[in-house]
This record gives sequence, structure tokens and C-alpha cells, in this order.
Amino acid sequence: MNTVNSALSWTCALGGLAAFGYRLPDLLRRKHDVALWALCVYFLCSGISFLVDLDVLRVHISDLFGRPNITSLIVQVAVVVLTAAQQVVLVHWSSPPEEARRRAGRRVTFFGAALCVLVVTSIAVSPVASSKTATSTILLSIQDGRYALYMSFYLVICGIGQFETVRLSLRFTKMANRQWLKVGMRTVTLGASLIMVYCVTRSIQIAGTRLHFDGSALDPIQWSCGSIGALLQITGWTIPSWGIHITRALGWLRSYRSYRRLRPLWWALYQASPDIALDPPRSWARDLVPPRDPHYSLYRRVIEIRDGQLMLRTSLSLADFTRVAHALGLPEDPTSPLGEAIQLRAVLDRPAQERAEQADASDIPARAPYEDFRDEVEWLAQVASCFTALTQGRAVHAADRIAS
Repeated sequence: MNTVNSALSWTCALGGLAAFGYRLPDLLRRKHDVALWALCVYFLCSGISFLVDLDVLRVHISDLFGRPNITSLIVQVAVVVLTAAQQVVLVHWSSPPEEARRRAGRRVTFFGAALCVLVVTSIAVSPVASSKTATSTILLSIQDGRYALYMSFYLVICGIGQFETVRLSLRFTKMANRQWLKVGMRTVTLGASLIMVYCVTRSIQIAGTRLHFDGSALDPIQWSCGSIGALLQITGWTIPSWGIHITRALGWLRSYRSYRRLRPLWWALYQASPDIALDPPRSWARDLVPPRDPHYSLYRRVIEIRDGQLMLRTSLSLADFTRVAHALGLPEDPTSPLGEAIQLRAVLDRPAQERAEQADASDIPARAPYEDFRDEVEWLAQVASCFTALTQGRAVHAADRIAS
């Protein structure tokens, strides 16, 4: 468990400092953005709160300042500051500017006063027990009545702050109009909830110590909830920044996958009507390489497929389509994906001269194109799948594929 806690602490420390470094350039450009200032303060204090309490550093930091357990006070000051910073971010995001300034001012005043009391009290109750690890130091220190009272006050401040974070995060989640912002706020809410569990379990430990029963069994719960909760909050506050990149990457992959799925259909239409292509086609091997802009390439491919269909479907009458579908033992619905594939396969199987002679002979009802481009792509992908199956002589499986 010590190894897990150490790994979580290192992750939280590096994560908080990395997030601060990531947002720092934005802060330099937007120096008057109060919410961004508060967010950067949150990241910095979050990273520091875990960094100075690492077992490999805390003793050396205490020796440097010449005060035992000074890292505990640094951690607690950083936690109060980051808790206040969260409130400032949330009220500025969820309230009108004038109202946000008033609300943020009240919260900063409250946590500032609490911080002053905390620092003065910490000096008054010193010294406390000292140990090489943060875990054992707290357990030994809360055996002192004055320090237990001091720690209880600190936990109340943390609990109030995290409760407000949950309340404001839930409120802002309902107002947010961006997917990743909602995800981020829900993650922050979950993190704050876990930190409240930490506050409760730590309070139970303090009460247990005063009542002379061993509360060390709760140690894995409270350390894990505190560290995981903090990590979730760091992640939640950063999700709106990097989540959009995931959306773009997934969109890129979807476009490239659809681009590849449509190639057999497009290639057959191009061979029959080369004029549909805006640019010369690439070889099959080169077509495996993603184009520079797969979204635009997919858009061009859809347009060219539709152009090819319009040019070829005029060479097939409804009677011809019905006869071909009946011969194959397939449904006689020309407006289904399989129906469109049958039309194209039947026309392409005819000699070019015969297709030209029967131009403008079609009376087959056409499906209206989808208004949503993604729906159009999905439809054509089904047509391409059926067309490939028909070409390979698996007409029955083409019908099963659409049915499934």
C-alpha cells in the first residue's frame, strides 16, 4: 500500500506541476483573466502540496527550514489556497462578472481568514511528533490533544471547500454547453466527493485516537481517497483543454476509415466514368497512406460517388432492376443500400456502348440524400459493403449483412 500511495503522490505532484506549466503560456497572454489566474494557482498549489510531502523530500525540507514537520504546514496552507482557488474559478465560470467578483471576494476573505487562523494555531501547537513518513507523522501527531483540535479545524475548512466545489460544479455542469467541459466538471465533482471522504475518515481517526481505539485501519482508505480525489480534480480541470484533441483525433480516424471503406465503390464508378474524379486517383498501396486532410478527401469521395451514381443509374430501368434482383433472389427495393448496390452492379456489368444507348431510360425511384453528412457516409458505406459482396459473388451474405 505504501508503494501505491507513493506512486499516487508522485503522479499528483507531477500532474499538478505539469498542468501549471501547460496553462502558464495562456496566463502570460491573458493576464487579466481572474479565473485563469485562480486555475493556475490551483495547479501550482496542488503540485506543491504533494511534492513537499514526499517521503524522499520532506525530511530534507524540514532540515532546510530548521523546523520539524514544516512540510505538514506547507501542505495544509497549499490545500487551503487551492480550495479557495477552485471556488474563484467556479464562481467566475458560472456567474455574471459583477456577481462573480462579489462571490469570489467573499470566498477569498473566508479562506484567507481561515488560513491565518490555521498558521497561527500551527505555530502555537508546535512541536508535534516527527517521523520519516507523512503517514506515521500524522498518526503520532493527532495523539496530542492540541494538534488533534488543530487538525479538526483544518479538516472542517477542507470539507466546507470541497462541499462548495461539489455544489458549484454540479451547478455549472448544467450550464456548460461543451461536451468536454461537462466531462471535466463531473470529474472534478467526483474528485471533490472523494476528498470529502478523506476528511470524514481522517476525522474518525482523530476521534478514535481521543477515545483510545486504533484508527490505523482507515489509513489506506483516507490516503487513497485523498490522492485519487486530488488526481481526479487535476484531471477534471485539464480535460477541457486536451479533450478536444481526442475528439479531433477520433474524427480524423472515423473520416479515414470511411474514406477507405468507400474506396471499392468509388473505384468501380471511376473506372466506368473517369470524369467524376477531381484529382487523378492514387494507387491502391498509396491510398492506404492517410491523405493530408481525410475530412476533405472523404467529402470529395462522397460527392464523386454520388456523381457516378447519377451518371450510371439513368442506364437502368425499373423493370431491368426488378428482373436482376429477382434473378439473384434478393429484395426488390431499389431505395435500400442493397438495392443501390444491385443497380450499380447491373449497370457496370453491361458494355459501355450499351449503357450509352440506354441513357435517360431510368424510372427507378431515388432515395433523397441525407441532410446530415455523417448519415450519408454511413449509408454509402453500407452500399459499398453490399456492392463488394455482390462483386465477390456473395449476394445472399450482402442481404444478411444489412439485416444484422
